Amino acid sequence: MIFAAIFRVYFKISVNSCNSWRKNMFYNLKIILRNLRRGGIYSAINIGGLAIGMAAAILILAWTWHQWSYDRFHTKEKQLYVAYNRILVGGSIQCSDWTSMPLGPTLKTDYPEIAGVARMIYDDYLYAGEDVRLKIRTGCTDPDFLTMFDFPLLHGNKETALNDPQSVILTESAAIRLFGTGDPIGQTLLVNNQHPVTVTGVMKDLPGNTRFQSEAFMPVSFLKILGRFIDSWGTNNLQTYVELHPDARPEQVNESIRGVNNSHTGNRAQTEVFLYPLGKRYLYAKFENGEPVGGMIDTLRLFGIIAGLVLLIACINFMNLSTARSAKRAKEVGVRKVLGGKRMSLIRLFLGESMLVALIAGAVALILAMMVLPEFSTLMGQQLTLNPANGWFWVAGSGFVLFTGLLAGSYPAFYLSSFRPVKVLKGLFSRQRGAISSRKVLVVTQFTVACALIVSTLVVHRQIEYALDRESGYNKDQLIYMMLDGDIGKNYELIKNDLITSGVAVSVTKNSGPMTQGWNNTWGVTWKGKDPDARITFEMLFADSGWSKTVGATIIEGRDIDVYAFPTDSSAMLLNESAVKIMNFENPVGEIVSTQGRDWHVVGVVKDFILNSPYERVAPMFIGGPSGWFGVMHIRLNGVNRMAGNLAETEQTFKRYNPAYPFEYRFVDEEYARKFGEVQQLGTLATWFAGLAIFISCLGLFALVAYIAETRRKEIGIRKVLGASVGNVILLLSKEFLMLVLISVAVASPIAWWAMNQWLSGYAYRTDIPWWLFVVVGCISVGIALLTVGFQAVKAATANPVKAISSSE
Repeated sequence: MIFAAIFRVYFKISVNSCNSWRKNMFYNLKIILRNLRRGGIYSAINIGGLAIGMAAAILILAWTWHQWSYDRFHTKEKQLYVAYNRILVGGSIQCSDWTSMPLGPTLKTDYPEIAGVARMIYDDYLYAGEDVRLKIRTGCTDPDFLTMFDFPLLHGNKETALNDPQSVILTESAAIRLFGTGDPIGQTLLVNNQHPVTVTGVMKDLPGNTRFQSEAFMPVSFLKILGRFIDSWGTNNLQTYVELHPDARPEQVNESIRGVNNSHTGNRAQTEVFLYPLGKRYLYAKFENGEPVGGMIDTLRLFGIIAGLVLLIACINFMNLSTARSAKRAKEVGVRKVLGGKRMSLIRLFLGESMLVALIAGAVALILAMMVLPEFSTLMGQQLTLNPANGWFWVAGSGFVLFTGLLAGSYPAFYLSSFRPVKVLKGLFSRQRGAISSRKVLVVTQFTVACALIVSTLVVHRQIEYALDRESGYNKDQLIYMMLDGDIGKNYELIKNDLITSGVAVSVTKNSGPMTQGWNNTWGVTWKGKDPDARITFEMLFADSGWSKTVGATIIEGRDIDVYAFPTDSSAMLLNESAVKIMNFENPVGEIVSTQGRDWHVVGVVKDFILNSPYERVAPMFIGGPSGWFGVMHIRLNGVNRMAGNLAETEQTFKRYNPAYPFEYRFVDEEYARKFGEVQQLGTLATWFAGLAIFISCLGLFALVAYIAETRRKEIGIRKVLGASVGNVILLLSKEFLMLVLISVAVASPIAWWAMNQWLSGYAYRTDIPWWLFVVVGCISVGIALLTVGFQAVKAATANPVKAISSSE
C-alpha cells in the first residue's frame, strides 16, 4: 500500500512535470518565432547566410563521401587486397600495382591463407553482333572476380560465367547497346572480327565509386587465344587482386610472400611483393620510399577544411548579429531572471532559437544543394547523389543541423544569458567597446578565412597558368592519333601513302604509344660508364621514319630515325636531353646504349618534351627504331585545308583499308589539355568557395553595419547638427571595419603563404608566390569591404538628422 501511494504521487508529479515541460516548450517556441519575425532583414540574413554555407558544405560532403566510398562497399572489403611490387630504382624505393601474369595463380596455389585471386588486364575490343559493331572497354579477369567483389549479375551464374575461355559478361548498358531489349544470354559475338564468344552473364552497371570501369568481362585465358598471354615473371602488365581468409593475418601473409617474385626469377629482379588494402588503394595511392604517404586523401582533407571554413564564416554571421542586437534582448533577459528564470533555461531558449534558425536554413540549404547538384556533379566529373529516401540521410542531416545550430548559437547563448538583471533594468547595460571585443575577433576571423581562400585561389590559378605556359616540346596543333586496330597495321604503308599524296596529311608515323602518355618504361638501360648498382627508370617509345617531323619535336643534335635512308636504323636510338645529362655523354651521337637484351646506336638528341605530367620534371627517355611493338599511329594533318575536310577524307581512307572497325581518333592538343583537368577543377572549386566565403562575410558585415547605424542614429543626427560632414559620418562608421579587414589581411597572408607553399611542394615544376599577390588580395578585400560598409554608411550619413533626433527609439 505504501509503495502504491508513493507510485501514485510520483506518477502525478511526473505527469505535471511533463505537462509543464510541454507548456514551456511551446511557449518558448512561440517566443522564438516572434523574435525571428521581429528580426526582419536580420533574421533573413542569418538564415540566408547559414543556408548558403550549409549548402556549400553539403555539396562538398557529398563529393567527399563519394570519394571515400571507393571500393569500400564490397561485403568482403576487409579481406580484399591489391598486390604491389616494391623495387629499388634510382636510389629510391618505388611501389607499383603492375604485376606479372604468373603471380596470381602462384599466390593462390602456394599460400593457404589466400582464398581467391583475380587478375585484371584491360583493353578495347571490337564486338560484332548481327547488326551492330562496338568497341567496348573489356577487363580480362579470373572466375574468382565474381565471388570476391559485389558486382551482381542480373542474368547468369556467377559460379560458372567465366569458366569458359570464350565467354563474356556484359554490363546492362552494353547488353542493351548490342542486343536491344532482347535476352543476350547464349548469344554469340565476334571479337576483333575473328574470335566467337558466348554471352554467359549480364552484370548490373558498375557504380561510379569503383576503380573497375569496364563494360565487359572475359576470362584471362582468352588472352591465349589472342596470342597476348605473356606468362613471364619479368613482365608486369596487369593488376592482381587477392582475397584473404577471414582468420588470416595480413602482416604474416606479407612476410610470407615478399620473396615470391625473387624465388621465381633467380633473385635477378630484387623485387618485394606485398598486399595493400583495397579500401586504401584509391585514397592512399601515393608512395614515397616504399611507404604510403597520401594521395586523394589529401584532396579530401583540403576540401573538408574548405567546407568547415565556409560553414564557420556563416556561423560567425549568426554570432555577430546575435551579439550586436544584444541591447534589444537585454531587458528580456533581465525580466526573465527577475521572475525566477535560471541561466540554464535562458541558454536553452537561445540555443533553441539558433537550432530553429539552423533547421530552417538546413531546409533551404537542401533545396539549394539539390538544385546545384547536377552542375556540381558535372564540374567534379562524378555522378553525385543526395538520397532523401535513405534513412541514414536524415540521421546525418539531423546531426549536421544540430552541429551547425550548436556552433552558431553557443556563443550568443552564453553571452546573452550572462547579463545581470539589476544593471539591465536600471539602463546601465552597455555594449562591448574596448580595443578588443569578441565581435571584432569574430569579424577578423571571418575575413581572415575569406582572404586566405582568395590567396589560395590566386595561387592555384597562377600554378595552372605557369604549367600552361610551359613549352610542351612538340607541336600539338593539327596532330591526331588513333590505335592500330584491325588491318591498319597490315595496310599502314598504303594508308600513309594515300593520306600524304591526297594532301590530307603532311606526315605520318607509327609508334608504340601516344605523345600524351607514357605507356612503357624500363630501368634495364646500360651504357658505358654507368654505375652497375644504379637503377634509373627511362621512358621508352618506338617509332618508324618521320617521327620528329610528324609530332613536331626538335632534333638538337644528330638526325631523326629514318629506315628508308639508313637501313641500319632499325637499331637506331634518339635520346632526350634529360637522358644525355644522366648518362653524362659529351658527344652522344655514335654512343652505344643497351636495353632489352640488344644494343642500340644513338643517332640524335631530341629536345625534352612533356610526355606525362606538365607539373613534373621530364624523365630520361629514349626513342627506339622500328623494331618494337607498334600500337598507335600519329597523323600531322595539312593545316592549309579545313579540319572537317581533312577528317572526312581521313575517315574514308581508313574505311577503305580497315572497313570492319569504326574510325576513332583523338586530338593530341585536347588530350594534352586534359592533363590540367585535376588542378583546373581545384582552381574552379577554390574560386567558387572563395567567392561564397567573401559573399557570406560581406552579407554579415552589411547587416552588422546596418544595425550599428540604426542603433547610433541619434548620435549621427546630433553630430550632423553640430557640423559633422557626410564624409565625417562615413569615416565614423567605416574606419573600424576597414581596420579589421586590414588586420585580417595581415593575419591571413602568412597562413595562406605557408599553406600554399605546402601545396606547391607536391609539384616539381611550380610557380612562386610573389609579395605583390598579398597586396592585390588586400586591395580586393578592402575594396569589397568598403563597398559593403560604404553603402550603409552613406545611407546613414545622408539621412535627415531631425527625424533621427526626434525618433522615440
